[in-house]
Amino acid sequence: MKIDILSLFPEILKGPLSESIIGKAVENKIVNIDITNFRDFSTNKHHNVDDTPFGGGAGMLLKPQPMLDAFARTQQVSVEQGYPTGRVILTDPAGKRFEESDAVDLAKEDHLTFLCGHYEGFDERIKSVVTDEYSIGDFVLTGGELPALVMIDATVRLIKGVLGNQESAPDDSFSTGLLEYPQYTRPADFRGSEVPPVLTSGDHQKIADWRQKESLRKTYLRRPDLIDYDKLSKKQKELLADVKIEEEKK
Repeated sequence: MKIDILSLFPEILKGPLSESIIGKAVENKIVNIDITNFRDFSTNKHHNVDDTPFGGGAGMLLKPQPMLDAFARTQQVSVEQGYPTGRVILTDPAGKRFEESDAVDLAKEDHLTFLCGHYEGFDERIKSVVTDEYSIGDFVLTGGELPALVMIDATVRLIKGVLGNQESAPDDSFSTGLLEYPQYTRPADFRGSEVPPVLTSGDHQKIADWRQKESLRKTYLRRPDLIDYDKLSKKQKELLADVKIEEEKK
């Protein structure tokens, strides 16, 4: 996968993108990431990329020329490298809430371009090249770099070969629609706090049932809005009923 990022502050991005899982994906040539400072494309002698909005109002808007010229150049370079033009993602508080299903969708692409805004917002004409507008939550940040990093991290980890254990991703919270069950490692007894006996029983079916039940329990208690009862299996419905009874008795 090729990922292009257009940003006024490349240094914010470089550290996180060179470390951990993403850094290894880049090192192993699974992902190719380029960061472009679109200020370099400003034709203004002062290299300004923003201006006051027509009609008045507070703040400054990003002008279309620097961003769109930088975008055109990255697309040309990517095509020369053998990558097709792909999805163009605008980080915007007014965009669709980014979810796991969106990460799964983006992970299937060969080329992603992220446009990171700053100041009060974008000149609307910048959106002429945008295919997707995403927000990571109902709050405002100083720029689009952090949302871009969040979306890139969520997406890249789903690409085949990126995670050391490919079984990890499907079991993670939100991948199944439910929160992940509690997990434990050695020692079995840590300062008087013991691992649930079922996990050391060696009975794989009982372990699977326990994990499913505890996943349902955590979701029921913390994010009940995630539970779609109609999509639960018969077994899951029975486990959820048990969970509700047990929680009501507490």
